[in-house]
Amino acid sequence: MPNNKRQKLSGRAFYERLGSPKLILAPMVEQSEFAWRMLSRSFMTAESSKDLLAYTPMFHSRMFTDTPKYRESHFQPTKSALLPPSELDQEPQRTDSDPYLDGNPAIDRPLFVQFCANSPDEFLEAAKYVQPFCDAVDLNLGCPQGIAKRGRYGAFLQEEWDTIYKLINKLHTELSVPVTAKMRVLETKEKKLEYAKKILSAGASIITVHGRRRDQKGHNTGLADWSVIRYLRENLPTDTVIFANGNVLRHEDIERCLEETGADGVMSAEGNLYDPTIFGEPPPIGQEGREYWRGRDGKGGYRMDAVLRRYMDIIYTYVLGTSPPERKPLFLASDPVEPAKEPAIEISAADDEDEADQPQRKKQKREKQQKCSSPNLSSMQAHCFHMLRPLVSKHTDVRDALARCKAGDVPAFENVLQMVERAVKQGLIEYEKGTSNDQDAGPQVVEESAVIDETKDASSLTTVAMCKRPWWVCQPYVRPLPKEAYQNGALSLSKKEKARLAQGETQTREVGLQPEGRVEAQPLGENLDREVEIPKEGMVCG
Repeated sequence: MPNNKRQKLSGRAFYERLGSPKLILAPMVEQSEFAWRMLSRSFMTAESSKDLLAYTPMFHSRMFTDTPKYRESHFQPTKSALLPPSELDQEPQRTDSDPYLDGNPAIDRPLFVQFCANSPDEFLEAAKYVQPFCDAVDLNLGCPQGIAKRGRYGAFLQEEWDTIYKLINKLHTELSVPVTAKMRVLETKEKKLEYAKKILSAGASIITVHGRRRDQKGHNTGLADWSVIRYLRENLPTDTVIFANGNVLRHEDIERCLEETGADGVMSAEGNLYDPTIFGEPPPIGQEGREYWRGRDGKGGYRMDAVLRRYMDIIYTYVLGTSPPERKPLFLASDPVEPAKEPAIEISAADDEDEADQPQRKKQKREKQQKCSSPNLSSMQAHCFHMLRPLVSKHTDVRDALARCKAGDVPAFENVLQMVERAVKQGLIEYEKGTSNDQDAGPQVVEESAVIDETKDASSLTTVAMCKRPWWVCQPYVRPLPKEAYQNGALSLSKKEKARLAQGETQTREVGLQPEGRVEAQPLGENLDREVEIPKEGMVCG
């Protein structure tokens, strides 16, 4: 039954109707799209997957309202275009006639849709498009990036409490689904508490608290402060629903965060981005199968070739509407090794050579024809780079093939998958023979490690040691400690840490991504003379 026909609940009653989910997949710019949400849910049992609440990527409310191309290329709940709310009378959008991807009641719920906004009317207009296809609409009050400062949204509204109140209250009183908000913390506990109360008084049914300040971003990200979330838990009304965000990179961190903060749910962003299996329980010892690897020390994780296969199968099945190609079972070290050497596949390289001989005009025409508007296809390269980061740092041929992949060129990504499967096979054989080098695990990184204790640990290398897995296993990514720690003399980056930081940024650029994300100017509506800056992949906006 469409949301608009259900009784509108708020606060804890609304949360309980959702099933009181404790696992939260964060809104990530161009990275928490439908296919990635499906992948994250796929590592959970049918019963436990109901405990996962997912957010869409952050959408720009003005662009969503005024620019059909932007709207249709970012949110695809039906195969037909969404009708503007101004053309609708009492009956809302078509929901049951042709459910497609986003918010599909059979496979993509519960789902919250997040917007950035500074105009209550634009926020409401955008929210009306999506209200039949989601369980709530969320206001981004956490984006700390310069683009948010220029656009006057996200964390740069935290001095404009009246504006925030009007934004939330507008949806609370006029939308058919609840409104929620995701915030960062302020300088003092008293100010944080007053800020949270203001958001709740406007009508927010749930608040997500990112335990970092606005200035904590990039290399200065540092640790989220869980004690602030605990303080809010203890000083806000007991029926307040709070999600905790920050320092959640491994499955083990989830329960610890719940205990230390007292939050109702735990949100993971970058932890999920590098390891989409983070919400799933590891299989029991002896039941690993072909997808999960467990080492002699008992530590393990899902194999990158297995996770990438699942991801590709989701793309084929749901996005392309076709059957995945038939594949051989994933390799196990106990399998007999085929004597014939598998030839290297160089589909992408050959394509590049062919293109080099073509006239420039034909090359440009081909690139224009291949331009992709599906959010699920355009996000593939960035997802693969994040998920495969330790592997591509060792196998540069895989990195180069991935860098050549164009959005929508699924055969090129299928080629990368085959190369990854061969690389993992090689790694497993070397491990069983005892010839693998642990240093080849590549640079892991943990932007938000829940295991660092700055009073005890001299560097982030301690965290790396705790999170480290072989390069063929999905794992967190650990950054060196923040600049503020060594600028004030409390800590200093070693030569090894500086080299690791520089290497990570170089690898990011080598596959065509920006270390701190990128920004793209897009025309607003039909007015080609007016542009709006839009955050793209890699931009942390929460």
